[in-house]
Amino acid sequence: MINVVDVTQHYGIRPIIRDANLTVRSGEMVAVMGPNGMGKSTLLKTMAGILSPQKGHVEINGLVRRQSPEAELSIRRQVGYLPDHPWLPKRSSGRDFLLAVGRVYQVAEERLFDHIDRLFGLFDLRDKGDSSIMTYSNGQRKKLAVCAVLVAEPPVLLLDEPFTGGLDPSGIFALKRVLHSLAERDDVTIVMATQLPEMAEELAHKVAVLREGKIIAFDTLKGLQELTDGSGSLQEILEHLIHPQTLKNVEAYFERGK
Repeated sequence: MINVVDVTQHYGIRPIIRDANLTVRSGEMVAVMGPNGMGKSTLLKTMAGILSPQKGHVEINGLVRRQSPEAELSIRRQVGYLPDHPWLPKRSSGRDFLLAVGRVYQVAEERLFDHIDRLFGLFDLRDKGDSSIMTYSNGQRKKLAVCAVLVAEPPVLLLDEPFTGGLDPSGIFALKRVLHSLAERDDVTIVMATQLPEMAEELAHKVAVLREGKIIAFDTLKGLQELTDGSGSLQEILEHLIHPQTLKNVEAYFERGK
């Protein structure tokens, strides 16, 4: 469903993504993980068509992004993208915003109205649904942005840090259950950038590990365990692959403090 081919992306002279190759099959959920500033958001923006790579290309369902207006429009109808800092029309009500999104994706009106009501119930937004978005808290705005991706019902979801941005525990629990349900379907493909190993471990079929703009590992949890010492949690695997010096740094911190 998603094919990243030899993608290099840079801002000015600094490479952010270097010769990235990644294939996500239909029905898979992939977590993209790595330290801050290593290219997770840039990779998702490139997959979403927000950025055009300096080298390589991205294919969605056999169509190459930005190859032609017709291909790009077809791709956009299939993809829902949640940025790490989503823009929302603050003077609009939450309901009007979701209606506009659903209509852009040509969701049937009856289904759209029903889905919005269910999403408001799921994320505890019923009391805010008809209020101006400018009155929402940061957490409520993040919930609304999540609702906007889900209400479109696209077969491809690109989610940049969906569990951060002020979500309360009930919102995190609700989103986790929704993504778990979607990940079990064969007709929905999800790529999620996250800093939370426990979420990736629980939800994702595979994990792509980024370090200094390169995909240094891409496998199931079991495959990543075999790549390291054969056991351990995803957190321990990531420390081994990305920050092998962290434990020494912690020990040095306490040792020097004695």
